[in-house]
This record gives sequence, structure tokens and C-alpha cells, in this order.
Amino acid sequence: MAHSSKDGSTARRGSKTAKVVDLLKRPSGATLKEIMKATNWQSHSVRGFLSGTLRKKLGVRVDSFKRDDNERTYRVPSK
Repeated sequence: MAHSSKDGSTARRGSKTAKVVDLLKRPSGATLKEIMKATNWQSHSVRGFLSGTLRKKLGVRVDSFKRDDNERTYRVPSK
């Protein structure tokens, strides 16, 4: 497995990590539901991945906020 840089850019192409990072890099970020659909994971698995793998293991900064429609959204801030 390729190790990731601070933005997750070196995740293996096509892996679920790469899919999630791509979603999070969008200007609007990604909702919990969008990440669940893309990975076929349950909500607690997505939150654990964001917290444990991306934030703690890979050191990727992930912002979390609620949109106007009250939907929880996650985003990797642009440089």
C-alpha cells in the first residue's frame, strides 16, 4: 500500500481511500451519505475512517460542517 502525503494524494488509485479523498477535495466537500454510497460503508465506518485513518494515521486535515439544509459535510481544505 502506498503511504499518503498530508493531502492523501498518494493513495492507491481506485482504492476506497482515494475515492473518499477525491470526494473530500471537491469545493463543496462530501456529505456523509455521499461517502457511504461511494464506499458501501455504514455511517459509523465512514466516521471512523475519517477520524482514525485520514486524520490520525495519514495526518490529513478534514473539516466538518453543516450545510444550510443541516446535512453534515466533510471537506479537505484547499492549499
